[in-house]
Amino acid sequence: MNNLLEGHVAVVTGAGSGIGEAIALGYAKQGASVAVVDVNEAAGADTAKAITDAGGKAVSIKIDVTDRERCSVVAAQVADTLGKISILVNNAGINRRTPFTGDKVAVAKDWDDILEVNIKGVFNVTHAFLDQLRETKGRVINIGSIQSFVHVRWPNSAAYTTSKHGVLGFTRALAAELGPDGVRVNAIGPGLIETPLNKAAREANPDMVKRVMDHTPLGRAGAPDDIVGPAIFLASDLSGYVTGGILMVDGGFRSV
Repeated sequence: MNNLLEGHVAVVTGAGSGIGEAIALGYAKQGASVAVVDVNEAAGADTAKAITDAGGKAVSIKIDVTDRERCSVVAAQVADTLGKISILVNNAGINRRTPFTGDKVAVAKDWDDILEVNIKGVFNVTHAFLDQLRETKGRVINIGSIQSFVHVRWPNSAAYTTSKHGVLGFTRALAAELGPDGVRVNAIGPGLIETPLNKAAREANPDMVKRVMDHTPLGRAGAPDDIVGPAIFLASDLSGYVTGGILMVDGGFRSV
């Protein structure tokens, strides 16, 4: 199917690389105008250029999702340049793997930084675009994780696991509250997806990667493009009666 998102305006956070980049490109191919927002201005600009070079419509805007005031400014800027949004993808996130029993200063810093981006950032961006989403009866897609449910396969990540549980809780709560406004809110739960975000962790922990793969029925790690189809489904009218859910894209990890 083509042009499933024709006429939509989408914002994708963290769209300069990895999952966010893939979703932004996929949305543009389906006819959406895309605001590529990323803390890495150069990376975001590259994604937007790839869209426009292919004949799509995109703008790139630098954003730090932890800066609430900046999020409001960006929301107004997107509305002025592309129009009011009807799709928001909260993808921006960070991860570090400092053991909770490790250095106390490092643990506390990682806790603060991860929750600031992965939870507060999702709140900040969603709240900034809330009026637009209510007016357009839009859709919100939050990027969760298998760690929205499980932790044991990925030790040394208490803060990240907590943040992704929070993303799922936020998704369900917002779906219930915004449903009467016609706004749908869902999440995607990626398994092990090979992205720049986890490259160092994968390379440093080959045994851990093997254990995850041994527990994954499809027997392979995912790629960012594996998230695109589910993200298009949740943003399109194909999922018109779907809200408050999480679509797992984990190669079957949670089925066994």
